[in-house]
Amino acid sequence: MSHVICSVALVTLIFVAQFFYVQVVNNLQAEMTKRELKEIADYVSDTLANLYFLANSTRSDSELEKRLSLPSEIRASSYIVEIVSNASGSAQNVHTYLRDEPSTDATSWLLSGLTVHPNKTCQIESGPKNVLAGCRRESPDVYVWIE
Repeated sequence: MSHVICSVALVTLIFVAQFFYVQVVNNLQAEMTKRELKEIADYVSDTLANLYFLANSTRSDSELEKRLSLPSEIRASSYIVEIVSNASGSAQNVHTYLRDEPSTDATSWLLSGLTVHPNKTCQIESGPKNVLAGCRRESPDVYVWIE
């Protein structure tokens, strides 16, 4: 009788261990995806900050653009990069998230004093295309966008 109890306990342990292993792997994949999204948000935010400093270092109005090197997908899924602004148009942060899973996201804050360009896009979807980050100084405003 004791060997039956031990056999049942062993089989149960095997199934329970598999369940918890799958949960741990899924949590690790989700964490890695969030880290990749955070790296992308930081990269876009840092690029916009660098463009702002360059545009602001001249006395004249100027427009600068930089081609971004972004991955075409994360975890076999496309993602969205957007510049989030408040009601007055001031750029607040760069927000990245998976298109199929919007709850898997990351945010990176922008410098204060930036405004989202009213005639340019502030959201892109990943893919095999060129992505540009831009900054335009029109005294006293500084506009940013991604396209």
